[in-house]
Amino acid sequence: MGFKTGIVGMPNVGKSTLFNALTRTAAAQAANFPFCTIEPNTGEVSVPDERLSILSEIAGSKTVIPARMTFVDIAGLVKGASKGEGLGNQFLANIRECDAIAHVLRCFDDDDVTHVDGRVNPIEDADTIETELMLADLESIEKRLKGLVRKLKGGDKDAAMQNDLLERAKAAIETGKPARTCYIAEDEEKQWKLLTLLTAKPVLFVCNVEEDNAGEGNAHSAAVAEMATAQGAASVVISAAIEEEISQLEAEEAGLFLNELGLQEAGLDRLIAAGYELLSLQTYFTVGPKEARAWTIHKDTSAPQAAGVIHGDFERGFIRAETIAYNDYVECQGEQGSKEKGKMRAEGKGYKVADGDVLHFLFNT
Repeated sequence: MGFKTGIVGMPNVGKSTLFNALTRTAAAQAANFPFCTIEPNTGEVSVPDERLSILSEIAGSKTVIPARMTFVDIAGLVKGASKGEGLGNQFLANIRECDAIAHVLRCFDDDDVTHVDGRVNPIEDADTIETELMLADLESIEKRLKGLVRKLKGGDKDAAMQNDLLERAKAAIETGKPARTCYIAEDEEKQWKLLTLLTAKPVLFVCNVEEDNAGEGNAHSAAVAEMATAQGAASVVISAAIEEEISQLEAEEAGLFLNELGLQEAGLDRLIAAGYELLSLQTYFTVGPKEARAWTIHKDTSAPQAAGVIHGDFERGFIRAETIAYNDYVECQGEQGSKEKGKMRAEGKGYKVADGDVLHFLFNT
């Protein structure tokens, strides 16, 4: 199960620098001119989770495999992108394929780094991109509504639901609100996702600040945090320059560097954790002497669906899941100790996997 987050923003806000740090590569060219990222760069990153190391140590696992998230560095956006200005058409197509948006905002002052609009105002930058996404959604909605006319006349139930959802999204956008503010019932979620509206995607605002403000942020990031709260969104303060430097260091050196800067943890760890929360994701583990592995699932995922993340046959032939809560596994020092103390449970098809569960699936082939 892959989860893809698009890194978006105006040109020269630090998107590619952040991407380089995330993927610990220099794959994305970071340059001081607009549109230096033309083709979207894609990279997978490990999700930091100290529980996996603890579990692997208890089990004596030879191999440790963390959960992964995919990040995509997408070309910078300018006003008029919804009408094809700059690299607008490509930008919109790339972001449509992502599950969530990490919206990088320039929250630093630096005369040596140009701004496409000649000023530093993260709130206006956020409004520019949101407006372009709304305009693109409105155009898409109008086309879809016209395409549903014939099906509606034929009494197609799915078309009727899509029509209702599109009208709701249109009404929200026309009042200046993104589609994600619409209430969507559980039985409507499947059709809602099929609409692939840009402003329906969850958004995390990433405040790229100067090195000196990496810990507490600055006036710019404070304004973004206030805006995010008003929108029911989240924000993270990060210094992309620091993170790129850290990414080139060994783990021990990186820790010392963070201590020197007075930082408790890398900003990237906070960013990935925030992305996990944004997408309502959680982790379960499979642990043994050969391998300890973290698996990513949505919250409220059933045991058979969780098994299907490993292999489709596991879900189709699911019998039960032998389940140990993370804390029990650690307290009992492994699977055998958990069994002896009655902490291993047999869970059936209706079980909703909890974050941190250590699972072993039984299934028919």
